[in-house]
Amino acid sequence: MARRALMMEGGFEAIEQRIPALEKAGVFDGSDWAKPDLLLPGLVPGTLRSGEANLVLLECLSELRMLAVARGAYSHSLISMEEAQHFLTQVLALNLELLFSPPSEAERVQQGNLALLTRSLYKYLAEGVGFEKIIDRLIDEIWRILQQRPIQVNSIKQMITQIAICRARPDVDMGTSGQGADRLISSLYGPTHASREDPGIAVYLERIGMMDNAALQHEAKGFARAMHDTGLVSPYHPILLRHLLGHSEHLLNEALGLSNTGRDCLLCYQQLIHALIQDVAYPETAQAIFGLSLLLERGILYQPPVAPALWRQLSLVLSPQADARLRLGFGDSPSPKARLLEGVLCMLGLPLGVGQGNNPTCQSARALSMWAYNDPDYLLQIVVWAARDEEVVIHFEGQPVSSREFGEGLLSGASLDLDPLSLLVVPHLDRIYAEMGRRCNDRGEDPYRWVNPEFHGWWAGRGFRIVVDVATGLLQDTEEFLRYFYASYHPYYNGNQPLIHPQPAGIAVTDSAARFIGWHAITLLRVSLDPQQIMRMYFYNPNNDSGQDWGNGVVVSTAGNGERFGEASLPFEAFASRLYIFHYDPLEPSTPDSVDEQEIHMVMDMIHRSWGKDRLQAPEQ
Repeated sequence: MARRALMMEGGFEAIEQRIPALEKAGVFDGSDWAKPDLLLPGLVPGTLRSGEANLVLLECLSELRMLAVARGAYSHSLISMEEAQHFLTQVLALNLELLFSPPSEAERVQQGNLALLTRSLYKYLAEGVGFEKIIDRLIDEIWRILQQRPIQVNSIKQMITQIAICRARPDVDMGTSGQGADRLISSLYGPTHASREDPGIAVYLERIGMMDNAALQHEAKGFARAMHDTGLVSPYHPILLRHLLGHSEHLLNEALGLSNTGRDCLLCYQQLIHALIQDVAYPETAQAIFGLSLLLERGILYQPPVAPALWRQLSLVLSPQADARLRLGFGDSPSPKARLLEGVLCMLGLPLGVGQGNNPTCQSARALSMWAYNDPDYLLQIVVWAARDEEVVIHFEGQPVSSREFGEGLLSGASLDLDPLSLLVVPHLDRIYAEMGRRCNDRGEDPYRWVNPEFHGWWAGRGFRIVVDVATGLLQDTEEFLRYFYASYHPYYNGNQPLIHPQPAGIAVTDSAARFIGWHAITLLRVSLDPQQIMRMYFYNPNNDSGQDWGNGVVVSTAGNGERFGEASLPFEAFASRLYIFHYDPLEPSTPDSVDEQEIHMVMDMIHRSWGKDRLQAPEQ
């Protein structure tokens, strides 16, 4: 019946109005669409082109549900208005051709009337969201995400490509929309004079082969400028790097965009850097160049174990299972070994850029980020164990825990929406973390108290505070919890002691209406005054996109408030209002009783008006 209605004039509007009733009646139950908060925009095109009527119909209903939520006509418990708008923007951006071109002959044969249905759907969605808003909002969204310097940028590249295709079509009138896309498009397809019109690899190789040093320097500077400006690397960039290996180190330095620190590191480890470029510089793995540049800028090669560990990585022989998994996720060209090396360089260069994908594995993503940030040689050892031996062993309270010996953790199935390093390592870490938790189940307290320090590293504080009673889920000792947090981390109450090592913590995530969504693992990085002299907590969030609205004015910032690439931040009191567990060093001197009474009560009120609203015990009220 819904399919017949959608094929009729006014059908989309009629079904959209009835979406709450349809969902209540169970139309999505038992399907992948039952949880809209877990849906991926990148999977929508394949579903709509599948030709399977029931799948196409469910996808259409799902998009109409998103539109109803985005308009504010449907208040959904699992997804907010902003999240629905963001989802639709990405879906429309990835399928812009459906808005402008009729079905091809192949589509008409394979899909029949369904091909017309999907185009009608996208036209309706675009009218609902506003096409000009789609393009402009998409460009703003791309820049916002790129400011966080994520490791995974394939979806962003796809969106930029779609915008470029639309702008190049004479039959598409974009009006004044999309004017800010030039820098994004040129960063991929023409950042330099010799690559300006996207000539293709063969032509570009011929052009740079005829250049003198002055022209090559101009090319190198153009690539470096575009890379550091956007965080994206053109497929032409690794071609130039390979060519420059036969020239001076000065030109290589220019192409990587290095400062004095990175240049000195390059000169000290010249042979290693050349070997890394030889093994990883391909158009398909271009992002590795950005990772390499930032790795050199971090100066971590001066840590004695790191350079030998990277030499070992270059000669690593992958296990058959690791080789097959990388081929499944990234294809056969370039080799799985090159893909893994790309993941290693990007992780070491962008330790705050790793995301958990569409997986409930925030603890494992956090661990990878923390090791890349604080203990890179340990990360490289973990990679070798996972990729060569198909086993990772981490000790828990003196006893080895092997990833071979236990079943699945939170990650089930062959999840492939991860960077190459995470794709191999996360399944092992996930199983180990889950087993550590199981060993603490009978202790009557939150297992994170013992698991986090053993799993993440010696620097994780052995002191532990939780504001939720594990047995009942109700708030407990909120004032004491907040006092210890302030006394441990706020510079005004901890003797102005900076945070030395990143610390694991847990937050209660809320949506834009301040409703509780779930528990989430993050990393505390530093506490500092922002440019407006507001004390802020800067933290790492593995949830792919750190910029989120948590309701009641608590909006996470990723740029403009003193954040470094990959950091999220909130004013200290706003962050404290979403915190539910943290670790600290119990031996460090602190004075919880000196924390300002008024500020503590203000944060308590923020908790009670958001995720703690339904968790109050009598003493809390």
